[in-house]
Amino acid sequence: MTSIPEALLWCLSAGTAAAVVLAALSIRASKQRAGLRKRLSTAEEQNSATLHSNTELTARLRATEAEIRHLAGTRLPDLTLALAHPHVPVPGLLDARFTGSETDQALNAVLEQVSDAITKERARVDAAAQSTLRGATTTIQALLYQLQTALQEMQHRYDDPNIAQDLLNADFLNEQALRRVQATGVVCGAWPGLTREDSYLAELVVGATSRLRGYERVNISNQLRDPIAVVARAVEPIAITVTELLANALHHSHRELPVTITLQQGNRGASVIIDDYGVGMHDDEIKAAMELLSGDEDLLLTQLGDPPRSGFAAAGQLVRQYGYGVHVEPSPYGGVRAVVYIPGDPLLTVLDESAQPMSVMAPMPHRSAVPDRSSSMLPTGSATPPPAAAAQPAPAAQPAPSYEAPAQPAEGELPRRRRRKPVSELDESAARTESAPPRSPEETGTRWAALQRGTESGRAAAHSEPPRSPEGNA
Repeated sequence: MTSIPEALLWCLSAGTAAAVVLAALSIRASKQRAGLRKRLSTAEEQNSATLHSNTELTARLRATEAEIRHLAGTRLPDLTLALAHPHVPVPGLLDARFTGSETDQALNAVLEQVSDAITKERARVDAAAQSTLRGATTTIQALLYQLQTALQEMQHRYDDPNIAQDLLNADFLNEQALRRVQATGVVCGAWPGLTREDSYLAELVVGATSRLRGYERVNISNQLRDPIAVVARAVEPIAITVTELLANALHHSHRELPVTITLQQGNRGASVIIDDYGVGMHDDEIKAAMELLSGDEDLLLTQLGDPPRSGFAAAGQLVRQYGYGVHVEPSPYGGVRAVVYIPGDPLLTVLDESAQPMSVMAPMPHRSAVPDRSSSMLPTGSATPPPAAAAQPAPAAQPAPSYEAPAQPAEGELPRRRRRKPVSELDESAARTESAPPRSPEETGTRWAALQRGTESGRAAAHSEPPRSPEGNA
């Protein structure tokens, strides 16, 4: 048996150990390579996710920048316009993905803060403008009242008909300016500027009519059963309201078309109904008019248009302050119907006609032929039309301003009420049966000319100057 050398054994043992070590190292290297490949794959995935996330963040950042530019360039300007004109829409987000997100909440917070700031600043500026206008209109109104008084004094001072006519024209122009200044002042929160005594509703309507151009087109029908009057504190506010409604009716109807006013009495108050035959109003115009006439909201001067239309706004302010109502609707005649409702408590009262006769300018009321004095609200001694006259249709009384003579009734119309002195209880029947017939225009002119001649003769005698004959009848 051949023996193996010891050196060879050691070599074999060393080779075997080396092989084992190499195998172990190889296995370990394989594992390390697998781990490295796994980590490399994970890193690549993370890198891809990072790149995708960065892409999304970049896109979102760009979308956010676009929303901010949209906010500054479109939404905020439209918001400021919508605050003045509510019908203007304010656009929303450009990207629907932001809906309900923190970005959407932040942008809406910006819109709300800007809206609040603009609203407060507009209110502050408008309040300052109203304060300035209120002070200016109050001063101008006082001056116009002084001018009105001076013109009226000159009308009594001068006898020349030409001068009198010029003074009347100047007085009427002054009345137009006074009406516009008064309405503007009321819109700005000023007091109407006049304190009157209790006045018959019919007289109030005639006085409101005489403030307008085209007053000769207005026909008044007095259907009141009782001598109803408006209490002193509400006379001028209601007169302003009726005037502005009449101005609207006259302005929006042809100059040859009439405007009809009907005075009606109800169980709880009285109404002034104004009908025109004009172009009418659309539904949105009627809605806007009712919002102004209700007086429910505080108005800004910028909401009245350019140029400002202060008539309905002034009426709305007075409606809110004094407690009566105004309603506007389409008229059965194709135009507009405006109704001023005056509640009996506390704005109406009943006057004694024997102690305070109604003006000859006011249309005669239509009352029953044989009143029941035990239940009627009419005071003793009140004149009522005869049975034949009561059956006739409502007269179309033509109102006239205070500086013109009352128009004579046309054929078939009721005679107008004439001012008379109070009579006692014993003379009531004689006063009703011995009423003087109405004068004709020729007779009125003759008497006026005679009065002028007598006045001039007296003044001439006092100054030792020959009297002047009048140039014509006033």
